[in-house]
Amino acid sequence: MTSGAESPAPSNHVCWVYDDPTAFERQARAFLIAGLTAGERLWYVAAGPAEPVVARLSDTPALRDALTRGVLGVVSLSDTYRTGAVVDGPAQVRAYAGATEAALAAGFHGLRVVAEATPLVRTPAQLDAFTRYEHLVDRYMRARPFTAMCAYDRRELGGRATAELACLHPETNATETPFQLYACGPADDRFGLAGELDLAGDELFAITLERVDLRPADGRLVVDASRLRFVDHRALLRLREYGRRRGAAVVVRSPHAAVSRLVGLLDVPGLTVEVTG
Repeated sequence: MTSGAESPAPSNHVCWVYDDPTAFERQARAFLIAGLTAGERLWYVAAGPAEPVVARLSDTPALRDALTRGVLGVVSLSDTYRTGAVVDGPAQVRAYAGATEAALAAGFHGLRVVAEATPLVRTPAQLDAFTRYEHLVDRYMRARPFTAMCAYDRRELGGRATAELACLHPETNATETPFQLYACGPADDRFGLAGELDLAGDELFAITLERVDLRPADGRLVVDASRLRFVDHRALLRLREYGRRRGAAVVVRSPHAAVSRLVGLLDVPGLTVEVTG
């Protein structure tokens, strides 16, 4: 079932998948400069030693000045995450929450981070834990002024792994994921969907749903489908099964009456559509 124009995406959690490190660094510079304009504290979390990154960023006058004034800090991945270990998602969110509050206390408008996180998702266990963390931190970003670009090297990880990561961001350049699932707020009873949900992405959608551990509120789980361009019956039935196993009805909110008609044809108890706007 095809939908019309998309609603704007939340823009403070970006996944950048790259094959060319130079192109990624160009995007990272632009992302950091936007943070300067916004009055945010800036971090660059480097996959390797910090010194070469500092040298390259210093080629940009605005970033060189930010480094000198302490507005921009460059740290190694091992200083921010436990490299080689499986990420503890809640603990990592708490760490970034603390850094965000410290930035606010210092007079900044928030915290903005570029994190080259490829070394943190090399094993299946690391990948599974980190995708779960990506949704947890996305929830936090909906409530507090924390902005991040998560970068992953496709050459090292492969397209399947980068799809599993990219689909959990509201904004991405990745072409390997047909949809995105993202937080709509800090509450854990709802999420948003964008892109297309069809047979091509069915297996990825099933895996992603299991990684997003929602908790019903008042017996309901809410899905904001305003950014979906297409959804088929398989995806709708997966949503219903997801809710059933959590003892909840699933409410899909969409501005398109066609989605409501498809759900009516399926006639599945526990799955309803609220046509919005």
